[in-house]
Formats: sequence, structure tokens, C-alpha cells
Amino acid sequence: MPELLFPLDSSKSFTDQQIVGHNRWHPDIPPAVTVKPGDTFRAHCREWFDGAIHNDDSADDILNAPLNNVHTLSGPFAIEGAEPGDLLIVDILDVGPIPQEDSGPLAGQGWGYTGIFATRNGGGFLTEQFPDAYKAIWDFSGQSTTSRHVPHVKYTGMVHPGLMGTAPSPALLGTWNALEATLIATDPDRVPPLALPPEPDGAVLGSLSGAEFDRVAGEAARTAPPRENGGNQDIKNLTKGTRVFYPVFVPGANLSFGDLHFSQGDGEITFCGAIEMGGFMDLHVDLIKGGMETYGVTENAIFLPGNTDPQYSEWIAFSGTSVTLDGEQRYLDSDLAYQRACLHAIDYLTTFGYSPEQAYLLLGSAPIEGRLSGVVDIPNSCATVYIPTAIFDFPIAPSKEGPVQIDPGMGAPTASFG
Repeated sequence: MPELLFPLDSSKSFTDQQIVGHNRWHPDIPPAVTVKPGDTFRAHCREWFDGAIHNDDSADDILNAPLNNVHTLSGPFAIEGAEPGDLLIVDILDVGPIPQEDSGPLAGQGWGYTGIFATRNGGGFLTEQFPDAYKAIWDFSGQSTTSRHVPHVKYTGMVHPGLMGTAPSPALLGTWNALEATLIATDPDRVPPLALPPEPDGAVLGSLSGAEFDRVAGEAARTAPPRENGGNQDIKNLTKGTRVFYPVFVPGANLSFGDLHFSQGDGEITFCGAIEMGGFMDLHVDLIKGGMETYGVTENAIFLPGNTDPQYSEWIAFSGTSVTLDGEQRYLDSDLAYQRACLHAIDYLTTFGYSPEQAYLLLGSAPIEGRLSGVVDIPNSCATVYIPTAIFDFPIAPSKEGPVQIDPGMGAPTASFG
């Protein structure tokens, strides 16, 4: 096993650990650990809500999930000799649930969860159709997972970090905050909001304290969106064996990561759409000096996906176009087209006995593939969603006999603000 450089004790909260991570982006968050180019190491990762979500049949915890506190990131890891303009090479050698802990109160101890977030607490891709909170618990067995809340399916996990990235420069951080403030100002009262401005409440900033903590907390960017430094990209294919090339914006690069997922569909459409868990990552790091200019990577990472994904060969696919549910034509709106494809898939799955919420949770957590299938034929963009048929324990394709009627079990727990 590689040397464990960022340990986490499952009996303690994220802020009571031997080494404290962070949950904001800022160039002045001090490195927690320093490594050298060529080093291999292990780090533990806490699930993104630090144990606020429970293995039970209630969705009250999803309804009241503390969004100001996310994400619980391991790091920053400074890489000796890294300078702005370099490319940081990160190899994901291994990633999995919390080691040697197959049961317990924390997600990653033999179980994980998927949530539909209420519109008033973050919402999701289909929040207009699903405004309330729902939850599904998933039990792990080796590489597979099943759920008492979404029965008759079994997935092979595509285990990956939802979030990994380098620290922004002061200039890049200022750009983020200015752009997002301008966007928020166009509709400041929107629910859910258009963006999340800096928020000192709930900020965790590693070893910072006092006046410096207060300054950084008031400037630091939230970790919720994907950004030019990588960030919360939620790319399901960043699995074991992946090599990522991150732009370096500050001395040392200051790599951080977390938000591990046991499985996820393209888009993580319920917002908490993956199977969330804590666990570990084994990483190898190296540098390409001056690589940003050499390869034209001035922003956003490039990556070589791993080759350990589950091998599904048969799919059932649904398509959508850029016309709203109210019949309004939009011009090449690929986001809308993917929403419509997902809604068509949900409608289809309900004919077998699933509730719409169970189907939505399934699409967020299963290894579905989302594709932009047509983006040039005006006015309609076409998007498609592919569901592997092997995850179901009943025939899922249309037939002359009609859809098999399954027992949907207890269903997905729900909660609302009333």
C-alpha cells in the first residue's frame, strides 16, 4: 500500500482530524502535505456532507442537507517544484470505499446514497418536475450495488472522484467571483440561485485561523461548480487507471480532491445524483514543466480515461429535442434536449411499476451514457441517454406482451418544506 499521507478517522468529524482539509477554493489556503514529482501516496476522503446523510428510510437529512459545508476536500497537496504554467500529471492508481470498514454510520462503510435535492436547497437537473427531496440508499457487495429503495436493479460501480483540481491564482479567483456576481445580479432572487457567491458560513480552510481565515473565507470560491482548475466536474470516467493533466496556477499547484462516487450516470442529473461515499485514493504525481504553453492547455484539464469501466454491451436509448414541455421551440438548446431525453426515459420506466422518483434516482446513479447526438440541424438539437439493459433483473425492451409489472418495494423516502 502507498504511504498514507492524509488519514481520516471515521469516528471524528472532518474538522477534528489530525490534518484538516478544506471546502473552498483560494490560493492562500496553505498546503496540508508536500510531495515530490514521481511520488505515489494514499489519501482518505470523506463523503461530501461529512456524515450528515444517514442509512435510514427518511429523506429529512436530504431536505436539510448543509450545502454551505461542502465539499470536504483532502488537501491541498503541494508538489515540489511546480510553478504556474506547468502541467500537473495525476495518475489515479486506485480508488474505493473506506478501507477495511464494510459497515458503519458513514457513507462508504459498505453503503452509499443518492439524493434528489429540493428546489429550495439546490434543486437538480429536473427540479421543475421534481421539487421535493428524495433519497435512495445503496448497499455495496464487492464491485456491485443494490438498493432497497430502487429494487430490481444491480450496478457494477464506476468508482471515481467527483471533484479534483488545483488551486486558482488570485487573478483567476477574482474572475470567477466577478463573473458569477454579474450572473447572480440578473436574477438575484431566483430559487435555486444562478450561482453561489463566497460564503464564510461553513467555510473550512485547513490550518488558517484568525484574521487570515476571515479574509480568505470572504473571498474564497465555492466548490460546487466545475471550473478552469478542474473542480467538481463529476466525470464518471475518471476511474482507476485515469491520467489527468491539470493546469498549474500557483506555486506548488496545491492539488485537492474528494466527493468520491461508487457509481454515477452522465450528468449526475439529480445534483446528488451519484452514489455518494467516503473512501480512499492512491495517486501518482509528476510535472511537465511549461506544459500549459507547450500543449495549449491554458485552462481546463485534459485526461486519458481509465480502462476499468464495467463492460456493458447492450443498451436501451431515449432521445430528446429542444422543445419545452409547454411546446416552446428553443434554438439548438442541448441542455433542454438532454432534459427531454431523461424525462422520456423516466416516463418509460414508470410503465414497469417504478415511481417517477425511483426512475429519476436510477438515472442519476446508474452508469448511463448521455450524448449530444445532433447539434447542427436548426432549430432542434438532439440529445440521447443510453441505459445498460443488464442492470435490470427483468426484460426492459418493448415487447408485444407489454411491460412486466415489478414490485417497486417501499419506494424512495421523501420530504418537503411544505
